Amino acid sequence: MFKIVIVEDEEIIRNGLVFTIDWLSLDCTVVGTASNGLEGLNLIKEHKPDIVITDIKMPVMDGIEMLKEALKHVSFYSIILTSYSEFEYAKQAISLKVYEYILKPIDEDELIKTINNVKQEIKDRIKNKLISNNQNIIDIDSYIINSKDNYYVNQALLEIKNNYSKKISLESISEMLGVSPSYLSRKFKSITSQTFMDILNQYRIKKSIDLLLSGKYRVYEISELVGFGDYKNFFNTFKKYLNISPTEFLKQEDKKLYSR
Repeated sequence: MFKIVIVEDEEIIRNGLVFTIDWLSLDCTVVGTASNGLEGLNLIKEHKPDIVITDIKMPVMDGIEMLKEALKHVSFYSIILTSYSEFEYAKQAISLKVYEYILKPIDEDELIKTINNVKQEIKDRIKNKLISNNQNIIDIDSYIINSKDNYYVNQALLEIKNNYSKKISLESISEMLGVSPSYLSRKFKSITSQTFMDILNQYRIKKSIDLLLSGKYRVYEISELVGFGDYKNFFNTFKKYLNISPTEFLKQEDKKLYSR
């Protein structure tokens, strides 16, 4: 779950954020609330949240000073709550890479949309870091080139993109294209430097990462959804390309071992 810290000096707003939003359905948990920036700073250091929602003007320490200090110790996304009268002051936080400014009174739908956007960005960064650290995973689009010489390979790649979740093979695609499997295999190797099965498996792995990060499916369900069929095949292929198993990947993501 994504960890949230809320820092707001007005109790009615602070409690409203905690109790009126269905955090569980957002796959989030509020790990702490604070009524001033100093309390918020201590909470951030203690809990290392994914997202900090904070007011600007607060006693003891304001929101901007809190963010400046906290970012020296912890990496997180911040959402600033502000009024029209504070907006010019709030813009000082631009250098702090604030994700979004939300005007008071708070529109709950706008806040939920922002939370979902932040979550997706976190997931994308984890996925991209994982893939960039594992050069065995390729980008299938990099091989799709509009050229007559590459026609059969392009069609095969598009078939992988469109039907990776189904039972497809070099033989079935060759038959569809009206060429022999050996011809298509040679073309594939010559253009991509990889085999058909390598590219199919890598694309399925990329899709499985999206599903793993969504938190909506069990690992054995994902193996079916991306076309591997049985779990053992999925497990072995995932580990072959990424050097960790799907379950190990989930544990690392939960512990935020992939820095944001």
